[in-house]
Amino acid sequence: MSGEALAVVVVVVFFLALFLLQRYGDLRKQQRVVLLGTLLAWYLCFLIVFILPFDVSTTIYKQCLADNAAASIGGQEQLCCVSSVSISKRRRVKSEQKVCEQPWSYIPDGVLPVFWRVVYWTSQCLTWLLIPFMQSYARSGAFSRTGKMKTALIENAIYYGTYLLIFVSLLIYVVIHLRWKFTFSELQTVCITAANTWGLFLLVLLLGYGLVEIPRSYWLSSDQAYLLNKTYFKVAKIATEKADAEEDLANVMEEVATVHQSGSINSSLRKRVDTILTKCPAMYVEEMNREKESSPVAHNVVPSIGGLVTLHKKVIAAVQRHNRIQVQWPILLQQAFHLEDVAKSKTSPVRYFVHSLEQPPGRIQKFFCTPTFEWYWECVLKQFFYKLLAVLLCLLSVTVVWSECTFFCTKPVLSLFAVFVHTAETFYNYICIEMVCFIGILFLCVCVYSTVFRIRFFNYYYLVPHHQTDSYSLQFSGMLFCRLTPPLCLNFLGLIHMDSAVSHQNRIPTSYTSIMGSMRLLSFISHGFYIYYPMLILLLCFATYYKLGSRCLNLLGFHQYITDDEMTSDLVDEGKEIIRREKRKKQKMEGNNRGSAWRERYTDERVRGTPTPFRDESSAIAKIKNTVVQFTKRDSALEEQSVGLLHDSNEESPNTRATMGNYLSISHSRVNIFDDV
Repeated sequence: MSGEALAVVVVVVFFLALFLLQRYGDLRKQQRVVLLGTLLAWYLCFLIVFILPFDVSTTIYKQCLADNAAASIGGQEQLCCVSSVSISKRRRVKSEQKVCEQPWSYIPDGVLPVFWRVVYWTSQCLTWLLIPFMQSYARSGAFSRTGKMKTALIENAIYYGTYLLIFVSLLIYVVIHLRWKFTFSELQTVCITAANTWGLFLLVLLLGYGLVEIPRSYWLSSDQAYLLNKTYFKVAKIATEKADAEEDLANVMEEVATVHQSGSINSSLRKRVDTILTKCPAMYVEEMNREKESSPVAHNVVPSIGGLVTLHKKVIAAVQRHNRIQVQWPILLQQAFHLEDVAKSKTSPVRYFVHSLEQPPGRIQKFFCTPTFEWYWECVLKQFFYKLLAVLLCLLSVTVVWSECTFFCTKPVLSLFAVFVHTAETFYNYICIEMVCFIGILFLCVCVYSTVFRIRFFNYYYLVPHHQTDSYSLQFSGMLFCRLTPPLCLNFLGLIHMDSAVSHQNRIPTSYTSIMGSMRLLSFISHGFYIYYPMLILLLCFATYYKLGSRCLNLLGFHQYITDDEMTSDLVDEGKEIIRREKRKKQKMEGNNRGSAWRERYTDERVRGTPTPFRDESSAIAKIKNTVVQFTKRDSALEEQSVGLLHDSNEESPNTRATMGNYLSISHSRVNIFDDV
């Protein structure tokens, strides 16, 4: 393959990152700089996850070649000393050499070090410099580019001041420890060590929560009653946040309206006010313009430039919060409606899934997802699938926790990931090695990244599908991925004993660890922090299992879903009532829309003169009339019946239809026509 696998993965990962960005972001409306930065950050992080297994398999192949070379050199030295048994010695040396099979994804020498160096340093520049600067630049209330850049520089200088202080302290320690023999390569190692130490510190905290909460969430998702009550709880909380966001936005818009109606501002301030108006919702801007036209009396408010900058920043924050809640609200309502439909269909004697609200089926759903199949999936198979998935994820979590607590022990090998890799290495099963590495890294990434968006405190940033994620959440996700992915992958290499700085084995290092430099430069980190700090994950898993963090947040006023709490039960009841009201509104709206659609259709058909079902029925009745008239002499009763049938009537009847001429329909009545709705 000689590099073809690397090229294919690079292209495939790019389209994967582009697809995810198109799913979560809006490629048409959001700024190109934000989209480009997020795409590049996601792309580089995905490359690390997908290419690192190839690096491991290539390193194992190189280790096999090195072992054979060492065995052949040792055998030649022995043969030089003892010439009488040279034939038997040669046979034993050949038997000791391994048959090294080249992996299918082998990457030539010199490619991966350059590749990792470009990927790593580009991602670090993004996460520590460019993306934070872009976030502060976008949030700045300044009206000029210079002002926004100045604000972004000041905010980042304050934020990174603490990190700079820690880095300088670490740098002084290294200089003293090395007796002032300090080179550029050692400076790179110190910078990488500082970034990885910070990432590992946050990584263990997030990982301890995700390893327990993700399997438990899937297990509890199989319980429809629990899932429905938790959704009610979320609806009640987000309803309060929605009201607060709307009130906050209304208050900010009042301030903007007061400034907008001020008559004593010059042209330069008016341009700034117009810039603020472009950030406001359209309905508020229209209302402000109507009020300004209707009321000739202007306010005597003279805003300052600093006041307009502060107001501009408040408008950006209020609009962002309001838009985020507006995106989350219908998604959560739809989820609650669906869970209620599942609960009703599950107790129904008929194995037929019924939606309480109309949902236009897609093309695939129309042909394959029938109501009967949907009932079996939602009421039977889905619960079984979630339980099976929860068991598999639980086994992976146990494997990760055990390996994190025992990866430093090399004799005997206790880390389960290292056991899997070494076992596959003896059989040269490179595909198995790469699958173990990929599944392990991917599971760690899911546990860490999903934790950030699960914890309520971090819910300020929210990834929402269907192009609904705002620019700030996209930038935050890209910055987070770039900061946590390199130390996460380095930690995984320690779990499989491929990092000699941690496992202390005499093995060829991977190309990924070679660009990190020798961690032995800082002995208290390589021999202490990197080995013993991951053991803290066991304590965090126990705390998450007993929900100690949720209970502490609940005491502080950040309400969490706890089944044995009174506040939780009250919020569940409140959410149930909110869902009931929202469902009635939607059903009423659907009924009005359905009636208006029928009226518009009937009116259009009458204007065009096309035959309608009513006209077809009238023509049929006319034919019956002619037939009846022909037989009036034979049967007078039939004539009376035909006359009574065709006579205009104003009496109420279930088969009477309101048209231009009232008539009684002869079509068969349909009883319970809306039973299937």
